[in-house]
Amino acid sequence: MGDVVMYSSVSVDGFIADQDDQPGPLFDWLLNGDVPLDDGGVLKVSQVSHDYVRAYWDRIGVTVVGRHVFDMTDGWDGAPPAGVDHVVVVTHRPAPEGWDAKAPFSFVDGIEPALRRAQEIAGDRVVEVAAGDVGGQAFAAGLIDEVRMDVAPVVFGSGKRYFGAVDAQQLLDGPVEILQGDGVLHLRYRVRR
Repeated sequence: MGDVVMYSSVSVDGFIADQDDQPGPLFDWLLNGDVPLDDGGVLKVSQVSHDYVRAYWDRIGVTVVGRHVFDMTDGWDGAPPAGVDHVVVVTHRPAPEGWDAKAPFSFVDGIEPALRRAQEIAGDRVVEVAAGDVGGQAFAAGLIDEVRMDVAPVVFGSGKRYFGAVDAQQLLDGPVEILQGDGVLHLRYRVRR
């Protein structure tokens, strides 16, 4: 099995969205460079960010998100983001009415069954878990191997927390990698077992 990685861009004070559920400037670093990160050339980052993020993205087999993220993105119109092969949506509800059953999405009730399904699909590739409530649930359950953060130079003061509702202390090893991009600090930690 591949690693299970919790990942997101985050404010300096630990939020993935503001009080209005908006990311604000958290993703500005994806547009402020000159090296294309995606095939369409929409995302352009510094060379340091490109080398770090592209190598990670190319290892992802499945992304796990909550129903809230799925609904906010309109399910990415049935095409998983960033070239990911499959998305597992943690939800208590079925797929939306009219959803294309052939789209590479699975709808699973509960974090543990969702991660089992994601690992089945991903094989030895990375299972990425979106930070926030779903990521926090997986983290609290001891299902996360690595934490990756793209820290943006903004302080929200309040909003949606990177680790969701996690309220217990947990030690991480590292950071095992620290890279400074243009307008972003890339951090990577291993979860201490």
